[in-house]
Amino acid sequence: MVPVVFHPAYEAALPDGHRFPMGKYGRLAAAIAARGLVPDGFVTPEPASPELIGLAHVGSYVEQVVAGTVPRAVERAIGLPVDDGVARRSLASAGGTLLAARLALAGGLAGSTAGGSHHARQDGGRGFCVFNDVAVAALALKREGTIRRALVIDLDVHQGDGTADCLKDEPDLFTFSMHAEKNYPTDKVPGDLDVGLPDGLGDDAYLAALRQHVPRLLDGQRPDLVFYNAGVDPHRDDRLGRLALTDEGLRRREAFVIDEVRRRGIPLAAVIGGGYATDVEALAERHALVFEAMAERE
Repeated sequence: MVPVVFHPAYEAALPDGHRFPMGKYGRLAAAIAARGLVPDGFVTPEPASPELIGLAHVGSYVEQVVAGTVPRAVERAIGLPVDDGVARRSLASAGGTLLAARLALAGGLAGSTAGGSHHARQDGGRGFCVFNDVAVAALALKREGTIRRALVIDLDVHQGDGTADCLKDEPDLFTFSMHAEKNYPTDKVPGDLDVGLPDGLGDDAYLAALRQHVPRLLDGQRPDLVFYNAGVDPHRDDRLGRLALTDEGLRRREAFVIDEVRRRGIPLAAVIGGGYATDVEALAERHALVFEAMAERE
């Protein structure tokens, strides 16, 4: 079976009524287990060390998160209270993405039930993202010589500004983001390839746009590893999205990306990215689609 990474710290306590759907992480783990996708249980990661996080972020910011001294203005930009629980969550999430990447390199496919915190830039967090787990993992694997080239396929509805920022000096770590052009962030950081989509785009047009780019990027970049940010906020019912994909559209998207990557024999590590809904059960079911798709193709 495809290994799936989960840590109890992925779900941190937030104040009552907070708009971030933190409960989706535990519900997602339950949905994956209910599908029979982890008969031997989840793989538990070691939280990333501050030194590891420092590969992608300035040291002073990392120290503030770990010490619980993040300035109020930075907390406002993040949209989360950066307390001990959120700090532990952020370190566990980065460790989980790195472990999923190592497992994918060993076996072809793996995923983490968190990750995709793509708005965190070098100098600090933004947009519900504290540390940029994909950037941390990609830089760690490249620095140690485990990979030479990686491709980030980011299909969250928001542009991957933080990943572009963290990897801007790494030409062998290629960032591709396909997102709703008029959505957050307003101050987008250009990545290696950004495809901004018009509001209201549905399943067929979205998948047609995806087909224009993924195969040629895989063939042109020839990466040693693909990081796939499978955000489900392009869904038509998402509170923070501006696109109109259905559940079936997301299912087709996951199948297409995974098929194209695996057809070329390239390892793929999936992270869940964004997804925002008051119906947390439905949200968890959407996030489970990428794990289901990987299991069907193993």
